[in-house]
Order: sequence, then C-alpha cells, then structure tokens
Amino acid sequence: MRIRVAAVQPRSRFGAEEQGNVGDALAWMDRAAAAGADLVVFPEGYPGPTNPINDYDAFGALRERAAARGLHVVAGRIEPADDERWHVVLHLIDDAGETVGVYRRATPHGPYVYRDIPAWEFDYVASDGAVPVYETKLGRIGLQVCSEVYSTEQSRLLALKGADVIVYPAGGAIKELIPPWSTLVWARAIENLVYTVATQNIYEDGEAGLARIAAPEALLAQRADAGMVVADLDLERLAFLREQDEQVESPRRCRTVPGLMRWRRPEVLSELAELSP
Repeated sequence: MRIRVAAVQPRSRFGAEEQGNVGDALAWMDRAAAAGADLVVFPEGYPGPTNPINDYDAFGALRERAAARGLHVVAGRIEPADDERWHVVLHLIDDAGETVGVYRRATPHGPYVYRDIPAWEFDYVASDGAVPVYETKLGRIGLQVCSEVYSTEQSRLLALKGADVIVYPAGGAIKELIPPWSTLVWARAIENLVYTVATQNIYEDGEAGLARIAAPEALLAQRADAGMVVADLDLERLAFLREQDEQVESPRRCRTVPGLMRWRRPEVLSELAELSP
C-alpha cells in the first residue's frame, strides 16, 4: 500500500491574530487534498491556540474538513493540565472526522522553554509518559512533539509497537539547531525502519524551517521556506526492509541496513532503565 503525506509549514499567526490560523489550516487542507494527500501534518500548536490568552476551537472545523476531503490530519494546540500549567497536545483526526488519537508531550519534565517564546508564554507540564501507536487505514501512526525527536528511546518504543510513520511536528524558533535537528529526523527513520515527518511554524520573515519527510533509504522531501512538501510512502517496501536480514551483496537490495529490530539484546539494554544522567 502507498500513502501520500503532506507536511505543511505555514506562515503562522500568533498573539491577537492567532485565530486566523484556523482559516489558513482549512485552506492548506484543501491544497493537500488537491495534491492527492491522504495524511496532512501541521506543526506543533497549529492551528492552536498555543497561548493561554487565546480561547477558540479550531478542531471542530478541522474535523469537518477532514471528513469532507477524506483526509487524515495531525494538528496541535495546548490543553489545560491544571489551573496554572498546560499540556502540549497533538490530535490525530481520521478521514471520517473522528479524533482517533490524542498525544500529550511526555518529555522532558517541565518547566521547559514554552515560557521563553513570545508566541506561546505558558507553563508546560509533561504527561504521564504514555507513547501509543494509533491504528488507521493508512497504517500505524506514532506521534511525537518537537524536540522529542532527540529522545531515541521514545522513537524506538513506537517502532517496536509497530509504527509505520512517526510524526514530529515542531513549534518554531529552532534556528541554529536546524542542521542537527534535520539530521535526526532522517536518523530516526534509518534506525527504526519507519517513515518520519517533521515540520514547524514560520513565525518571522526570512525564518528557515525544517519540513522533512524521510524514509529509511532516502530523504524524500524537504523545504526551508513556508509552504508544503508532499511525498509517497510505500508501506510494502517498509515491510520488506523489516523482514530482511543484512547481507553482503552487490548490488545491495537495500539502501539501508534491514532487519534492525532483530538486533535488540534486551538482557543488555535492561540497564537503561536503571541508569540516570
């Protein structure tokens, strides 16, 4: 089975203009549908709200448009954890307009950088640490938020749970970290034999983004400016890579090392749970 993914990297509104992201997101969904996309991935906190001063419902409109266009959608916002702190949340909406997955950022423990970014300005708290994989007609999808791409254990856990695609919607203000961050997006695909998708908000004129769609064998699409990238994901090829074992052959059938999940040594890795930095 092949699926088409669109990663949207929008010129995002914030502050008093933030609610305008809702109409923009609907227009992006229309463009993605016209491009033949099955799954649309928006950045972290988009279309919002991402700042507690704003209070509006974007997801009702997104669910309606997802059903109308036959799209699966990953979208973000903040949701209250208690009277003073907030969870960073991704929703996975299916092509019937139903919310089939809700993921709350699990790492790191708060407080974190959200108070430092003017577009957001809230106190973050981590979730209980659950990292589920969601079964859809497009395959199994895992959700991570922003710099959780640096958390190798969470991505590996999602892969071991059967994820075919892991998305990493990011917030913004990444700037000097874009080169290593972009490398990690592809690295997570290579080491876990999954497809990975990342994108971010563009908040400033001239700001560089990190929209990426990666396969274990190749970087499929990328762009630095505001816009959308689209790529086709071959789930049968993914299954092939997972089923094969590495062989020394010429030419090689795989442009990556296959069968990596069978390299695991639980008796050795058990130490990970006992070690702390």
